[in-house]
Amino acid sequence: MEWNVVQRTWEKWVPASVGSAGQPLKSALLLNYDPNGPSRLLSTIAKQEGLKADPIEIGEFVSFVKREKFQTETFIIGQNEYLVTTINENWFSARCINPSNRDGEGVIVMQTAAFLLVSLYDGSFGAASRAMAAAEQFAWQLSRKNL
Repeated sequence: MEWNVVQRTWEKWVPASVGSAGQPLKSALLLNYDPNGPSRLLSTIAKQEGLKADPIEIGEFVSFVKREKFQTETFIIGQNEYLVTTINENWFSARCINPSNRDGEGVIVMQTAAFLLVSLYDGSFGAASRAMAAAEQFAWQLSRKNL
């Protein structure tokens, strides 16, 4: 079953990438995502670590992604508002415009066939590079299985 693969992949990836000091990500969300289908048919939040996400807020975030107005709108996750800084074919990154951390905060959002991976991190350029590597590793594992 596909969900078992996702669950095992997440459980192997999280301890090495999310949460504790020295890890590249402070938190991560895995969201069910079908850009062509109605989101009401799926539980939006598939997995989460390091953040207690609000389903309504996440629904608004998914709507932001579907609108694809990355250059003209901001989005909110938790207590933070983000402005998109980089857009690629299957991912985008954003910086927090109201950070609580003096070094800044950012997010990388990667799309696979069935999911959005939302990876949050503290820091600037070096931290962003480490966060991108961690997010790419998980997204690549899902993409290999066409998930």
